[in-house]
Amino acid sequence: MEKFMSDALQNGHAANAQNEVPVGCVFVYRDEIIAYGANLVNKTKNATRHAEFICIDQVLDYCKQHNLQYTDVFREISVIVTVEPCIMCAAALNQLQVKEIIFGCVNDRFGGTTVLNVFHLLNSNVKLQGDICADQAMDLLKEFYKGENPSAPIPKKRKC
Repeated sequence: MEKFMSDALQNGHAANAQNEVPVGCVFVYRDEIIAYGANLVNKTKNATRHAEFICIDQVLDYCKQHNLQYTDVFREISVIVTVEPCIMCAAALNQLQVKEIIFGCVNDRFGGTTVLNVFHLLNSNVKLQGDICADQAMDLLKEFYKGENPSAPIPKKRKC
C-alpha cells in the first residue's frame, strides 16, 4: 500500500502547487489505480470538490466506459488518501460501500473517524487503516498552512 500512498502523496503535492489544501487520493480496483484525485475546492469554488469526490466521479466514468455496475466496482475499491477523510467524504465512501480506506495522517478538525466516527455511527463494514506515511502527509499540510490560502475570505475587523 505504500506504493499507492506514494501516488496519493504526489497528488497532494500537485494540489499544493495549485494553492489547494494538499490532500491527494487514489482509488485502487483489482490492484490497478483507476482514479486519481486532489482537492479542487479553490479552483472550482465548490466546497465538495475534495480529492475523494474527484475520484468518485472518475470511477463512475470508468464504469460507464467498461460497462460495469458501479455498485459492484466500489465494493472492491481500496481508497488510499493522504489525510483521513472528512465527515462528508467518509459518509459518501461508506454509502458507496468501498472495501477499505487507507489514510496517512489524522484529520483532527474534520475527520470522519477522529471528530465523528461516521463508520461506527452507521454500523459500517468498511475497513479502516491509518498512519501510513503519516509524517509525509502531515509535512505536506504544514507546508501549505505556512502560506496563505488565496481563496480564504478577508477577515473583517471587529468594531468595539
